[in-house]
Amino acid sequence: MTPIMLTDTQVAAALDYDTVIATQRQAFRALGDGTAQLAEKVVLPNPADGSVALCYVSRLSPEHGAVCKLVDVHPGNPERGLPSISATVLVLDARTGRLAAVIDAATLTELRTAAGSAVAADALAPPGADELAVLGSGVQGRAHVRALSRVRTLRRVRIWSPNADNRRRAASELTAELGLDVTAVDTTAEAIDGAPLVVTCTLSTEPVLDAGQLAPGATVISVGSFEPHRCEVGSDLVGAARVVVDHVDTALGHAGPVVRAVADGSVAAGELVALGDVLVGKARGRSGPGELVFYNSVGLGVQDAAAAHAVLDGVSASAG
Repeated sequence: MTPIMLTDTQVAAALDYDTVIATQRQAFRALGDGTAQLAEKVVLPNPADGSVALCYVSRLSPEHGAVCKLVDVHPGNPERGLPSISATVLVLDARTGRLAAVIDAATLTELRTAAGSAVAADALAPPGADELAVLGSGVQGRAHVRALSRVRTLRRVRIWSPNADNRRRAASELTAELGLDVTAVDTTAEAIDGAPLVVTCTLSTEPVLDAGQLAPGATVISVGSFEPHRCEVGSDLVGAARVVVDHVDTALGHAGPVVRAVADGSVAAGELVALGDVLVGKARGRSGPGELVFYNSVGLGVQDAAAAHAVLDGVSASAG
């Protein structure tokens, strides 16, 4: 059997946002009901240049072939005119275990990350949450506006990042593409002021927002805190919020804000709630509209597996 080779362009053609959001709902529900298998995430940092290699292995269900993703995050790549994240997914045949597909996974990772946040927002944010603050104007910042606009009717979006030109470009691009009111602002305080939905898409090692400036009942989603030293939010926010994570054991080892908050006693490990458990009804997401909710995603292999299988299904359908 010759493996299928798929490019990022083919992935983008096979996965629209509604489709990829559906895959992520499937992935987290599979975790919640115990169908999915998830190996421990492997992290290999490079102290020479600040890059980090990551490996994820999972199986969406016993009927699916195993999926492995190898990622390298190079923070300095944008200065070279290259994406900061490169990734490749390998899909094994469910019947034989032979290599069935090799998929360029930069686009897959971009889409599944933002779609996973959309699933979390849909489960955790009040239905009327119509203002979004995005901290970070890179690939993930823009993807999150696209994905979250599919699960909430956004009246206004405010976007901030340290580079004024980048945030203005992102706001202009998203306004034209989505027909939304997307405004670039000069400070994080301006971005989060009154916003019921806040997303942090940075690689920061220190908090990028002041928890005291959040609106009552806000839902805060962090996707850049995927290593123990990356902490986009502080222990004050984690300690004050209901904390939901993509996977409890993974979060305790890798999610910077969670690792720090557990270590300093701001939150107990037993208080963490898995998103999959919320989706299948094993745990509640929020107790009421005034509760502060914090969701930390470090990214899981089962998310890649669900998206990769959908890509292969889409390619197979179009070929047929």
